[in-house]
Parts: sequence; structure tokens; C-alpha cells
Amino acid sequence: MRTEVTITLEDRARLERLIADRNSPAKVMWRARIVLATAEGKAVKVIAREAGITKPTVWRWQRRFAEAGVDGLLRDKTRPPGRKPLGAKIKAAVLAKTTTETPAAATHWSVRTMAKAMGISRTSVQRIWAEAGIKPHLVKRFKVSRDPLFEEKVVDVVGLYMNPPDRALVLCVDEKSQIQALDRTQPGLPLKRGRAATTTHDYKRHGTTTLFAALDVRTGLVIGQCQPRHRAKEFIRFLAKIGRVVKRHLDVHLVLDNYGSHKTPEVQAWLAKRPRFHLHFTPTSASWLNLVERFFAEITAKRIRRGAFNSVAQLEGAIDDYLMRHNADPKPFAWTKPADDILARERRALERLRALHGDQVSESEH
Repeated sequence: MRTEVTITLEDRARLERLIADRNSPAKVMWRARIVLATAEGKAVKVIAREAGITKPTVWRWQRRFAEAGVDGLLRDKTRPPGRKPLGAKIKAAVLAKTTTETPAAATHWSVRTMAKAMGISRTSVQRIWAEAGIKPHLVKRFKVSRDPLFEEKVVDVVGLYMNPPDRALVLCVDEKSQIQALDRTQPGLPLKRGRAATTTHDYKRHGTTTLFAALDVRTGLVIGQCQPRHRAKEFIRFLAKIGRVVKRHLDVHLVLDNYGSHKTPEVQAWLAKRPRFHLHFTPTSASWLNLVERFFAEITAKRIRRGAFNSVAQLEGAIDDYLMRHNADPKPFAWTKPADDILARERRALERLRALHGDQVSESEH
């Protein structure tokens, strides 16, 4: 298998220049070293060990030099593909099957089930799906609002975000209810190199609390208050706190969802005595329109979900601490989507659903 290699003085000079030149590709440099080492009489296994490559690789570049000289080391030969590329018909069939059918024993296709069904490799299925941007393992949740005043409410709320009234404060208000004070049954292990932090799957319950929050759309500041329940009386108590915090010369515009405690006669009577409060309700099934939900997502991810609390008081203390730190350096959530864009997207969604499901969607129209 050994190839006899004879190099001239000119070849040696070129090979040494390639090795010394820092701009030479690494693969060209070790090819040149293989040839020089071969010319010095070193054994193939020694060359392979020193270069960190296999013996067949050494033989290949010995032969290449013998056939084409130094120039042969500077280029790679084009290799024919191992398999014929998949045709357009196969790709179209995979995509059609993925989007219009389901496997017999599952709700969606996996790479393996599709590869078996189509008689192609898993990597081919992955490549076809990636090119088409298809991810069968993912599903996104949605719900089309049934609110007959959907468009009117969207225009109203988005108008507050993008063009707030003068001499007024726009606050997004909601309750994060039933926050559990959970303590793990055993202490976990801390994060370390090569290992994630650990926690037990089971826990002890120590009660619940409800966080009432009002997010200032302009500044990102949050008025917060923990209360044991979230009835109308607790909501009025929180409204009173908002009234104490917000300067008296400012009107208060509250963006709220349609929870029952926001509309009780007691709440209406309280508001009737305080004309500077104005309520703006989001459409039903459209909680995403309330920016305070973004704040709730952050406090859940950063402070609550992985916390361990041995009492409700400790949980509420952690929430109060998070509120204090958040308000020390608040950052607003910028709303950028105009109402017209939201309404157009909603109409497109309805049209697609109606095309697929016909009369079943008519009940959901607003």
C-alpha cells in the first residue's frame, strides 16, 4: 500500500513555504507534512500518529502527490454524491402526507414514522421539513374571540396604548390568583459545571395568595398588592390603593378583562363616586391584549416558579421584594401593533377556519 515519494529541491522548498505560511489552510499544511515525512522515510503509522489522522488518509495524499505533485495537495477532488438527491415528487409527497394525514397510532408524524412510511432516511425527512419550515411536533394554542364588540374594544385598548390621553395615567390591571406557596420535600442540588440545578418533583402546599397588579403603560412601574382572595371587595380595596398612589389631578384609565368581580354592583357604586376612574375592557378570550400579563409571565419565570416557600407570608415577601426591585429600574412593554393589523389578522384567521370547518366556525364569529 506504501507509495514511493520522491521530491525535488523545488518541491521541498514549496512544501516548506506552505507550512511556514500562516495563511495556508490547515488541511494543506498537514498534507505537506505528510509528503515531507514520507520523503524522510517515516512509516505510515508514525505519520498518521503525528498528524492525528488515519493511515488511509496518509496513503491517499501520498498517491495524490505522486500523481499531481504539490499542486495536487492544494485542491480537493469533487466526490460524486453517495445517493441520488431526492426528487421533487418525493418531497411533495412527504409534505402532503405531513400536512393532510396522521399516522395510525399517533396524533402527528415524527421523523422516524414518516421515514418508515415513505421509505426514505430520517435525515431526508428532517431536511424536507426544515426546507419547508414544518415542525409537526409543535402546536400553538389559540382561540378566536366570540365578543360581539371585539373590534370596538380592540380599537379602544390599542388606542390607549399607542395614543394615551393627556393628563391621564393608563394602567393595565389584573389579578394573578391562586399563587401557591410551595416548598420542596427535600433540598435540591445547586447548579454546577456539567450539571443543572436539581429539585424534587413533589412539594408541600402552604396556602395561596392573589397578586393584584396595575402596570403603568408609559413607565413600566407596577402597583402591586397581595390579598388572600380575588372577590369584588378585594378588587375595590386595590382600586382604592391605586387612587391613593396616582396623583389626584390625573384621570385613571384601567385596562381590564371581563372577570365577574370587575363588574359587580359594588364596584359600579364605588366607581360612580370617583369619576376620574375609567374602565376599558378587553374582548373576551383576548387576555393577550392586556400588557400586565407580560409582567405576570416575568415574575412567574424569575421569582415564583422555581422558588421554595414555607409559608404564604414568605411567598408574599418574595413578591413584594420583586416588585420593589422591578420598580427601582422599570422598563415599559412597548406596544407596536396597530389595531387595524390585529383586526386584519383576526379576519384572516376566521376565513381560514371557516374554509376548513365551515358551519362549526360561524358560532365563534364576532
